[in-house]
Amino acid sequence: MAITDKEKGVWGLDQVYNKINQGSIWSYTGATNWMVWGSNASGALGLNSTTNVSSPTQLTSTDWNIFSSAGYNASFGFGIKTDGTLWSWGENDKGELGQNNITACSSPIQIGSDTNWSTINSTGYGALGTKTDGTLWVWGRGVWGSLGNNTGPSYYRSSPVQVPGTTWPTDMDKMGTGATNNLAIKTDGTLWVWGRNYYGQLGINADGNGTEKSSPVQVGSDTTWSSIGQFNGNTTAGALKSDGTLWMWGYGTTTATGSFSHRSSPTQVPGTTWAKRAQTESVAFATKTDGTLWGWGNNNYGQLGVNDTTQYLSPVQIPGTNWDYPVVIPQGATAVTLCTKTDGTLWVWGADNFGTLGLNQQGAKYSSPVQIPGTWDRIAGVGAGNAQGIKSMSG
Repeated sequence: MAITDKEKGVWGLDQVYNKINQGSIWSYTGATNWMVWGSNASGALGLNSTTNVSSPTQLTSTDWNIFSSAGYNASFGFGIKTDGTLWSWGENDKGELGQNNITACSSPIQIGSDTNWSTINSTGYGALGTKTDGTLWVWGRGVWGSLGNNTGPSYYRSSPVQVPGTTWPTDMDKMGTGATNNLAIKTDGTLWVWGRNYYGQLGINADGNGTEKSSPVQVGSDTTWSSIGQFNGNTTAGALKSDGTLWMWGYGTTTATGSFSHRSSPTQVPGTTWAKRAQTESVAFATKTDGTLWGWGNNNYGQLGVNDTTQYLSPVQIPGTNWDYPVVIPQGATAVTLCTKTDGTLWVWGADNFGTLGLNQQGAKYSSPVQIPGTWDRIAGVGAGNAQGIKSMSG
């Protein structure tokens, strides 16, 4: 397609975006189609409304770079723009938005003025974010010490406060947040945890009331932890090591130990070629290096994607060999699963209460993967029933 005289000159970002949509050979790698859908309670989708959205809808602006990982039952969201600024929206009655107030907002508003944010993770009652200098910052409500800054269960912080240390991860896959407990892999490969530990979900060989940690503590002495992946749990946790082994601990069917008994120390899931993982309270998924996808745990609504509703206490394969990145989104007693493939396609399954499947419907159930149109670069769950994804500009 030739460029006419009228088209010559300096192009605005919107003009480039429109040109791409017209089928032009033009491309612009700096712009992103950040799409959101699902439950929109308290304005959690950032669309300046509180209406649920059942198909992917673009968040305002095209200069987003990083969005928040899943937050257990969260009704708020976060995003980092290409200039390193941090933005928040949604529910805010516990200071979750980091705005130094408790006022909800259904559209993105900037947190402070810093331009060096690198990761952002929603929790059930707040958030954790790291900066490019390796510092870790927290805010919201510190249930069971989940803020990690040595404060009690009724502690609130409505603006970011630093957790000691400067070697915290700047990679999203090395941070994991739940409702009351959190995980992080430092730059030296050590794994650190804090928060509630009633079911041994911290993995420190202890459990029960009184064993919670309000400051980060190290899990063992291993320095080969490599990835936490998408984590949206409360009583169960897990992580990968650099040798391709997968380890899980806590309580529930997602421990893949063949029973419901809890484990207060990391227990290996069979296999040595695990690549990426995702979990919520009662279901877990992981890919292997050969591109296969495996799931286990609760399956009463077909959330494992294996075309049945049978519960599995050990990994069962979902058909296909080019799976890439799994995400699990909780919805009360059920869950919706999303997973990208290496060809950029996005697939979903499970029970849809809020339009979380992104298929322009609500109330549907799918026990096998169904494709969402387009090509996708990366995805994330946000909280209870909503999802986010960066869609390719050409897709």
